[in-house]
Amino acid sequence: MTSKLIPTILCGGAGSRLWPVSREGHPKPFIRLADNQSLLQKSFLRGFSIDGVNDIITVTNRELFFQTEDELAELKLKNIRSNYILEPFGRNTAAAIVSAAMYVRKEFGDDAILLVLAADHLISNKEAFRAAVDKAVKLAESGRLVTFGIKPTHPETGYGYIEANGSDVVRFVEKPEIKVAQEYMDSGRFYWNSGMFCFRVDTILQELEAYCPDVVASVKMCLSASKELSGEKQKQLSLDADTFRLVPDISIDYAVMEKSNVVSVVPCDIGWSDIGSWAALSAVGESDENGNRVEAEALLENVKNCYIKSEERFVGAIGLENLVIVDTPDALLVANKDYSQDVKKIYTTLKQNGNELYKWHRTVYRPWGSYTVLENSDRFKIKRLEVKPGGRLSLQMHHHRSEHWIVVSGMAKVVNGEQEMLVNTNESTYIPAGHRHRLENPGVINLVLIEVQSGEYLGEDDIVRFQDVYGRVEQ
Repeated sequence: MTSKLIPTILCGGAGSRLWPVSREGHPKPFIRLADNQSLLQKSFLRGFSIDGVNDIITVTNRELFFQTEDELAELKLKNIRSNYILEPFGRNTAAAIVSAAMYVRKEFGDDAILLVLAADHLISNKEAFRAAVDKAVKLAESGRLVTFGIKPTHPETGYGYIEANGSDVVRFVEKPEIKVAQEYMDSGRFYWNSGMFCFRVDTILQELEAYCPDVVASVKMCLSASKELSGEKQKQLSLDADTFRLVPDISIDYAVMEKSNVVSVVPCDIGWSDIGSWAALSAVGESDENGNRVEAEALLENVKNCYIKSEERFVGAIGLENLVIVDTPDALLVANKDYSQDVKKIYTTLKQNGNELYKWHRTVYRPWGSYTVLENSDRFKIKRLEVKPGGRLSLQMHHHRSEHWIVVSGMAKVVNGEQEMLVNTNESTYIPAGHRHRLENPGVINLVLIEVQSGEYLGEDDIVRFQDVYGRVEQ
């Protein structure tokens, strides 16, 4: 390999078919599998497993940056540099890939090669994956746009397909009906469209200029208005919201892959799954003698072909077959596996009705740590806050609620109105509505405290930020 290879991980989408574990504020890439690694962490490891790779790009939503950073830090990888392109909102894959390509061209040159990977896919055969990447890189170096085609194992109607003649792509086709999918599989000429790509920076930008120039022009304008931060082992490019809104919302397939005449496919058998439903996730890993996969403390009696997951509660199941049972602290899903694609309908209805169960878990991650809602009523809310060492909440104020902070462990540095104080374990402070306040952990262990809110309105949007070290306030 003569060109520099840059794995580029696209970390977007809500994963609505994997509700209630996947939610808008905690999407599918952060789901942990039985080995306690998230899909996103597996994507990082996949990218860095390729020889010669020490830079990686992650394109993600700005609100997910700190959680993404924590996922990478937990892996404790050495001699790596992480590059983040932070979107203010999703604008589909063409915008993400053009942003990455222009960033890589500036940092590494026109001959650098992008390897575009999804943050929420699973690939079990690592050696076959690396072999497929080697083939893709050779094609990319010759000026081809390369996609990875997965050899179908069954007539799947939930994927798009690629028809190929050798390594040349003949056409892309949409998700077929079952009869057509069977014909595709029997022919031996069709592959599942994996959504992974490989191309030189100059090639992809040249082809996009030819077939979708408005995407290139609008991203270029956005980058000129965007802010960049640089450190020793990390760089961030935060895309400007006003100009990014003008970028066309289109997939890379529609923008260029289906139109270009320099598209190749690498057929591969790499143990790939897009984990697109609970039925797909239930097929990952070992099952018991009755075909059940259980990630819970449970007792089963006459249960067959079921997937059972519970984070906290004990599960007793009797006389069940072909079900998905997923229990989280605030929501329970029970579904027939054959209808697991329809879980998205529950997610969509919750969102339409303004029910925040589509968006948040009881535990919500923030740049400074996390909070867990312990109890919620009309006039009061009780939270458990955990602030990382050095973590600092914004200097803020609430119009409609007062707060009482009780330190459970660690030490808190508190700004309360005109006062600044240290609050030790088993001590507390009261913050009336309208007071500017800030919470900080000056210690070396996690700060844990209980927050009791009271007032007429307890929504998370009742917050006025004056200062923030995480860039959530315009300076």
